[in-house]
Amino acid sequence: MVVLSKPAIEQISLIQNHKPTFFSGLPTIDLSKPDSKTHLVKASEEVGFFKVTNHGVPMDFMERLEAEAVKFFSLAQPEKEQAGPANPFGFGNKIIGPNGDLGWVEYLLLQTNAKSISQISLAISRENREIFCSAVNDYISAVKKLACEVLELLAEGLKIQTTNVFSKLLMDEESDSVFRINHYPPCPEIQALDCNLTGFGEHTDPQIISVLRSNKTSGLQISLPDGSWVSVPPDHTSFFFIIGDSLQVMTNGRFRSVKHRVLANSQKSRVSMIYFGAPALRERIRPMPVLMNDGDESLYRDFTWSEYKKSAYKSRLADYRLGLFEKREGLL
Repeated sequence: MVVLSKPAIEQISLIQNHKPTFFSGLPTIDLSKPDSKTHLVKASEEVGFFKVTNHGVPMDFMERLEAEAVKFFSLAQPEKEQAGPANPFGFGNKIIGPNGDLGWVEYLLLQTNAKSISQISLAISRENREIFCSAVNDYISAVKKLACEVLELLAEGLKIQTTNVFSKLLMDEESDSVFRINHYPPCPEIQALDCNLTGFGEHTDPQIISVLRSNKTSGLQISLPDGSWVSVPPDHTSFFFIIGDSLQVMTNGRFRSVKHRVLANSQKSRVSMIYFGAPALRERIRPMPVLMNDGDESLYRDFTWSEYKKSAYKSRLADYRLGLFEKREGLL
């Protein structure tokens, strides 16, 4: 794979080196078990992050898309740039968003529809384009189904009678869900430094829920409630779920939108694929009355997904984006 230019190291944030602490208490939920919904709710409340097994997504879909991603990121830089520039969709390199955030990463950002995927694939040779599009479409379809299944189990676990209350937002024909393929090239230069290089800076996801799958290379870290960072052991056969800001609001803070980041690896490439499940732009995001007891107050004001998306897009990665939408004394 192509290694990003060495001068970029001087522009990207360094994180003080420490012995990696792997997340020994990582919630791992077997979706084939009848009590999975209870464990999903507990993990969403306590951590905002969990791994699922027995998920039903064919391994072939996962491996085929990873292989196509490796082929794409192995192209020469001018060829990859034919799929971009990311504004916001297409190919991006080091620049994350419009507000100065940088990372040791290159990526493809796509809308989750066949037309967008086909347009982005123009950088790929004609003979491989159809294979790439098929791999992306099959993967997104399967992971979207999985995301909806997990959201419905969460609704059941919360004892909400309308179990599709969350999943219907992803199934909406105008859903604003997006799909991202990240490549973190190896960075041998950091071996001589007593620090880690930022691959993707700390942030929360603004959407409802994110579904992540990566190759066998570590790098993903999450922030625990006490503020400490732990590394997530890689598992290329499973999926990792991240609670987003919107679901935190809909549950009135009961579920936790977890802060996470990715560190670059000195020797190995990391490839990750993330489905960001989002509502339609017109959809109003608000705490659900069914989850509030008598006397409970809403912690957030109503807003549309379009409003929140625009606000998030104007912010830096590490900013606390929900702060502008909280109900605070003296600001109501």
